Amino acid sequence: MQEVYRKFIKESEKKAFNLEHRNKINFNISKYDVAVEKGKKQYKDLDLAKKRAASIKHKVINELEKYLLEFVANFEKGGGKVIWAQDKEEAVNEILTIMKRYNAKKVVKSKSMITEEIEINEALEKNNIESLETDLGEYIVQIAGEKPYHIVTPAMHKSRDDVAKLFHEKFNTPRDSTPSEITLFVREKLRDKFLNADIGITGGNFLIADTGAVCLTENEGNALMSVSFPKVHIAVVGIEKIIPSLTDLDLFWPLLASHGTGQNITVYNSVISGPRQGGETDGPDEMYLVLLDNNRSELLKHNEQRAALTCIRCGACLNACPVYKNIGGHTYATTYSGPIGSVITPHLKGMNKYKHLSFSSSLCGNCTEVCSVKIPLHELLLYNRNDSVKAGYSKTIDKISMYGMKKILLKRKRMDMFNAGMKNIALRTFIKKVWGPRRELPVIAKKSFRELWLQKKGLK
Repeated sequence: MQEVYRKFIKESEKKAFNLEHRNKINFNISKYDVAVEKGKKQYKDLDLAKKRAASIKHKVINELEKYLLEFVANFEKGGGKVIWAQDKEEAVNEILTIMKRYNAKKVVKSKSMITEEIEINEALEKNNIESLETDLGEYIVQIAGEKPYHIVTPAMHKSRDDVAKLFHEKFNTPRDSTPSEITLFVREKLRDKFLNADIGITGGNFLIADTGAVCLTENEGNALMSVSFPKVHIAVVGIEKIIPSLTDLDLFWPLLASHGTGQNITVYNSVISGPRQGGETDGPDEMYLVLLDNNRSELLKHNEQRAALTCIRCGACLNACPVYKNIGGHTYATTYSGPIGSVITPHLKGMNKYKHLSFSSSLCGNCTEVCSVKIPLHELLLYNRNDSVKAGYSKTIDKISMYGMKKILLKRKRMDMFNAGMKNIALRTFIKKVWGPRRELPVIAKKSFRELWLQKKGLK
């Protein structure tokens, strides 16, 4: 627990005062802000759209078992095969079993945060199976040996010069390659991989209950090719990604696009209801869906925090968060960073180990304001903090100090027992270290507001 926390503090300090990192992330997010502002203009009443989406997702989360069973029944009717995975280990083992069944040696993978969550690339590599990321941003961080920096934009922390330098080192491309030239290079390199892959792995943005379909949203077409070319398709999706009906996509797809990238709708949107049927010219011979829990049921137990399961992974809260914009995505050391990650990670990976993320927030509420499905994120962070204290994960010194402060602040007489000089000594003795070396410790005035007020009224 302490090791994870200490590493977080160390990395936060390092990133927050790295001016090069700050310039890159602020530049990239500023471009996002302009695009999103434009994308939201497609709505006559954006707030109403968000309320409708929130209502639908809340209904699903509160009746999750019903919608999951409906989805599975319809998916299996189309020839798909469902695998229920309780945790990361089960999901990985089931996928490896499929790999052995088909003697798979080459895998193409589309962008997916949930496959990052189960660390499938690392598992496949250990079993001598090539797993190649086909999204450009994911491919960049893969060859750099890094994890995704952002839910939507994996390589947001890299400038065009960083990418050109990376490709020059890895593939001997020209050092001054432009983004267009690098894109063409990657496209040519990956095309052969698609054609010769044994299995394609994707995530899923939505699961449609009434049709039993998996929905994929993307801008590059790599997910579509990961599904179309290989003989076997494996989709890994969290149990919370359900929406009731195909007709709900006209609400959710534009919301996801406008808040995620500023588009009216993303370029490629696929609805996949199973393997290739008779008379169809493309698609896999077999389709497997790994439905992953991985402690989502634990989060579901909390009446307030379960609202976080309605998230559609648009990434808007990350781009709005002043903490994320200073410390960056890698500092969180989790799959899901930013405000949404700070809410769900303590439940997915353990409150004792990751409670510090819920305290690493300014609680400004900007994340709540921009959320595309109206999740009260800053309020949920407070619920997490409260739960961590109730569970006994707070330090003894914190308990003592809070008890002492409560006793003093509840009684005016107790507050007035100490003069300003004594209070300033107490601040310098007990608070200065936690206040931080870069902030100026406040000085308590000689007279309190109460004393000044009584003096003005002639009562003292």
